[in-house]
Amino acid sequence: MATTGSIVRGIGQVALGAALLTAGIGHLTRSRKEFQAQVPTWFPVDPDTVVVGSGIVEMGLGTALVATWRQPARRRLGVLAAAFFVAVFPGNIAQLVEHRDAFGLDTDRKRALRLLGQPVLVAWALAATRK
Repeated sequence: MATTGSIVRGIGQVALGAALLTAGIGHLTRSRKEFQAQVPTWFPVDPDTVVVGSGIVEMGLGTALVATWRQPARRRLGVLAAAFFVAVFPGNIAQLVEHRDAFGLDTDRKRALRLLGQPVLVAWALAATRK
């Protein structure tokens, strides 16, 4: 029988998967230019290539989070999602230090506050997929 904690983790896992799927689709469609603003100017790859690639990764992670329920694969997937959030964090920092507007983040204060969300995503991925 499922415990309350496992039900809450399952809901969290599906919600994170849905969020990643939505963001990934946005990378390839309506939000493409906004996501390009997060690619650091110093990064040696075309910003559109980075946005498309990261969008594909997000869609893959989102799909896997929605579909994967057996341990230990579920836990490994959570660690992989957390690692992805860490890997894209330099883009969020670049948006702040390069003063680039995107997604309504049009002040340094807003961009700085957004940085606080990344550790939350890491924790969410780990908590929702733990045993």
